[in-house]
Amino acid sequence: MIALHPQYIKDTNGDKSLVILPAKEFDSLMEELEDIEDVRLYDEAMKNDTGERIPMEEAFRMIEAKRKNK
Repeated sequence: MIALHPQYIKDTNGDKSLVILPAKEFDSLMEELEDIEDVRLYDEAMKNDTGERIPMEEAFRMIEAKRKNK
């Protein structure tokens, strides 16, 4: 768990409207979110996995062909 030390800025009604975090804490939080997104994308890909595979060389050829067509 990331230790966060937020500071809040309140609006004229006294409600919290903005949050300030130290840069290192913000960067750590963003890294955690990216990791969570990676896991979500992996889980989604595995849900749709048919088991079909292609050789790496063929995959590179396909990628290069798409790149040249742009």
